[in-house]
Amino acid sequence: MKLKNKVNKNNYAYLFIAPYFIAFMIFGLYPILYTFYLSLTDWDGTASTPKFILFDNFKTLIRDTTFFSSIGNTAIMWIANIIPQMIFALFLAVALTNTKIKGKEFFRGIFFLPNLVTVASVAVLFRFIMDWQTGALNRILMSLKILNQPVEWLQSITATRGGVSFINWWMWFGYTMIIIIAGIKAIPDDVLEAAIVDGANKWQSFWNITLPLIRPTMLYTVITSLIGGMTMFDVPFLLTNGDGSPQGSILTMVMYQYNTAFRTYNFGYGATIGTGLFILLAVVVFIAYKMMNRKPVYD
Repeated sequence: MKLKNKVNKNNYAYLFIAPYFIAFMIFGLYPILYTFYLSLTDWDGTASTPKFILFDNFKTLIRDTTFFSSIGNTAIMWIANIIPQMIFALFLAVALTNTKIKGKEFFRGIFFLPNLVTVASVAVLFRFIMDWQTGALNRILMSLKILNQPVEWLQSITATRGGVSFINWWMWFGYTMIIIIAGIKAIPDDVLEAAIVDGANKWQSFWNITLPLIRPTMLYTVITSLIGGMTMFDVPFLLTNGDGSPQGSILTMVMYQYNTAFRTYNFGYGATIGTGLFILLAVVVFIAYKMMNRKPVYD
C-alpha cells in the first residue's frame, strides 16, 4: 500500500540547500541586522538595554575625519598592492602557460604557497624583520654599506604602508596568477590558431587576443581584491599593534571599527562604522555585478 503523504521528490533539493541558508541566517544575516540595530544606539556593553539615539551616530560618522582618513589609508595601501600584483601575476600566468618551461606545475605550486601561510604569522615575521634594533632588514642594508645607521622603518609612513602593501602582494599574487591561468586556458584554441595563420607573432597574439579575452577574469580579480582590500585588518593591525601608527597612516576602516568597539567600548558607534563599511561594500559589489555582466568579449 502506497503512502498517501509521500514527499514530492521535487522538494528534495531544498533539503540539500537548507543547511547553507540556515547557517547564513545565523552567522550572516543575524549579525548584519544586529549591527544595524546597535548603530542606532549608544551602548558601552554594560547597560542591560542599549539607549536608542536613532541616527545620531550616522550624523557623527558623516563628520568623522578619522573615518574618512581610514578610507584613504585603505585605498592607498590597496592600490600600492593591486597594481604590481596584477602585473606580476599576469606575467607569470603567461610565462607558465604559453612557454615551454620545464616543471611548470612545480613553479605554480611554489608561487601559490604564500597564500597558504597564515596572515598572522607573516605579519609578525615582517614586524621582526622591520624592527629598527634587531631587524634583519637593517642588518642586511648596513652590512651592504647602504645604511650607516639603523632606520626606524615602522615609524616611517611610506615604509610602513609599503610593508603592508608588500605583504599583501606577496601573499596574493600566486592566487591571482592561478585565476589568470584559468582564464587563459579557457580561450578557444581555434582563435589563437587563426591568429597564427594570419601571421600574428606572440606579442600581437597576446595584446590583441589573449588580453582582451581574459578581461572578465582580470575584472573579477580586481573586484574581489577591492572587496578584500576594503576589509583589510590583520596585516596592518599586527604590524602596528593595532593603533595604526605612525600618525594613524595605517589605520584601516576595519581597524577603526575594531578599536572603537572593543578598545573604547563604544559598541553603538563601532556598529555605525561597520554599517558604513557595509554600505561601501554593497556599492562595490553592485558596480562589480554590473561590470561583470556586460556583453562578453566573444560569444
